[in-house]
Amino acid sequence: MIITDWIHTIAGFLILLSMALGVDCGNNPLFIHKYWLFFTAFIGLNLFQFGFTKLCPLGMILKALGIPEKR
Repeated sequence: MIITDWIHTIAGFLILLSMALGVDCGNNPLFIHKYWLFFTAFIGLNLFQFGFTKLCPLGMILKALGIPEKR
């Protein structure tokens, strides 16, 4: 997998995880809280700003870890 594949995979997983942690199913376990939805918004904001600036913090981290940029 290349950097863009990892970015899409990680961002998608974190969005689904934070949405699941932000939904109250009635019995309110320890980690489920509506403030997790702010994490979802943060990920969306990062994806949105990437469209204009082409600056991706996760991409820089993955590049430093040696993940290839091209196939």
